[in-house]
Amino acid sequence: MYPSGMFKVLENQKHLRRKDTHTMAKDNVIELKKPEAFVDDPITDVLRTGARKLLTEALEAEIEAFLSQYRDLKDNRNLQRVVRNGYLPEREIQTGIGPVAVEVPRARDRQPDQESGPIRFKSSLLPPYLRKTKSMEELIPWLYLKGISTSDFSEALAALVGKDAPGLSAPTISRLKSIWQEDLEQWQKRDLSHKRYVYIWADGIYCNVRMEERQCLLVIIGATEDGKKELLALDSGFRESELSWMESLLDLKHRGLKAAPKLAIGDGALGFWKALAKVYDNTSWQRCWVHKTANILNKLPKSIQAKAKEKLHQIWKAPDKAEAQSHFDDFISIYEAKYPKAARCLEKDRDVLLTFYDFPAEHWRHIRTTNPIESTFSTVRLRTAKVRSCFSSKTVVTMAFKLCQCAQKKWQRLHSSKKLAKVIRGITFVNGIEENRIAA
Repeated sequence: MYPSGMFKVLENQKHLRRKDTHTMAKDNVIELKKPEAFVDDPITDVLRTGARKLLTEALEAEIEAFLSQYRDLKDNRNLQRVVRNGYLPEREIQTGIGPVAVEVPRARDRQPDQESGPIRFKSSLLPPYLRKTKSMEELIPWLYLKGISTSDFSEALAALVGKDAPGLSAPTISRLKSIWQEDLEQWQKRDLSHKRYVYIWADGIYCNVRMEERQCLLVIIGATEDGKKELLALDSGFRESELSWMESLLDLKHRGLKAAPKLAIGDGALGFWKALAKVYDNTSWQRCWVHKTANILNKLPKSIQAKAKEKLHQIWKAPDKAEAQSHFDDFISIYEAKYPKAARCLEKDRDVLLTFYDFPAEHWRHIRTTNPIESTFSTVRLRTAKVRSCFSSKTVVTMAFKLCQCAQKKWQRLHSSKKLAKVIRGITFVNGIEENRIAA
């Protein structure tokens, strides 16, 4: 999501001069020096200058288009009523390449209408109170889920977008959190009666931030009838808890999502599956191959993991289910004697690992894993010890919601989405091919 090198100075909390009560060993503390403005970086300076030029040109084109709409409108002296009137005071917009100074053109209505008031120019590119770009809105929740506290945001943002990060102080971040929480609450109450999701992906995500009672983020993404992936549900709960997932699924149903998804994809450890069987009992199950592979490799010595991984890949890469079953049997026979736990881990989910063969082959790349969720949260998923600070579940869910909103715009639409209509109608697919085509 962001260049890997960009966040190295912030990746570990001991690299930040935190303002909490925790103490650290002196030799473990690395001082984070506040960087100078980006002008010392000639490449970034050129980029910023170019961005300002393009933005200026776009604003000029925008006000010219605005004035042309009223070119024939005259005042009582037969002069053009709406004219240019210089610029608003210069302001800086925080962007991913640092602050960019801009001047927004201004228009004047020489003879305002007494009832409707003056005609005003409002830039759609730069609304009056815009102080940061959309990429910055994505950066803020990302930092938060990394474990950066509100009081440390100014320093963290300075390291990423320039000296002092003006306009992004702790009070500003707090105000943004309140706005985003309201957005989340409205989104969680939205009507779903007009929606249909053919596939859903589910996972429980532990982030670097610690939530109350060892809770995690319960995430469900759905694929609509036209193949568009959308965030369907997001809340806090317990990953292995049937009750937590039951609450989420029942809430979807109560808000109008009556039609059961045709396929659900997720990790086998989730309490999601027991809940799904009770709420949408006709939905087929597909275990995530990424999770399953990781679980199996954890039960094998490191010296043979690479070879075992190749064997596992042979299973789900097979062109048909018969060949996949053959590779499945090969893996069991090779590793069962010495590593029975690894063999059992694979064997117990044989059927639900191969469900994807009963769906269009063009969709296999999407439905074999929970990649839509993994790719969104990969940079904030818990990989090491969590940060010491405990964050409220409400705030963590809010930040995750904002992160998903930004990521959703980049989610890949399903290939050959027209075939979803056939999946909905219940047409049988054998090894990814429509059954009547095989007969022909």
